[in-house]
Amino acid sequence: MKHNFKSLRIWQKAMGLTDFVYDYCKGLPIEERYNLIDQLNRCSCSIPSNIAEGSGKRTKAHFAEFLTTSLTSSFELETQLLICERRKYGSSDKLKQCLALVIELQKNDLQF
Repeated sequence: MKHNFKSLRIWQKAMGLTDFVYDYCKGLPIEERYNLIDQLNRCSCSIPSNIAEGSGKRTKAHFAEFLTTSLTSSFELETQLLICERRKYGSSDKLKQCLALVIELQKNDLQF
């Protein structure tokens, strides 16, 4: 059961989220470069990466495991974005967009 991951709507949305997160991170304080910025970028990359990796697995159960990993990464990303919100870091509009996208992924695409 192999998918062309690039044609999966879930992967495309996750890649869009990654783009938004990277853009948002450009406005964060430089002292967060090795803390929140690094963590936000790694989490956002993990979501589509696990979808792509799972798409090459032989069974639906294996693919589901990688979707679960993507979902847990999305919760980690959401938490880090909420930390940024509490600390009033970066553009509030970009932050709201990132949060909306991550919640949309969680609700509509990463759930079974």
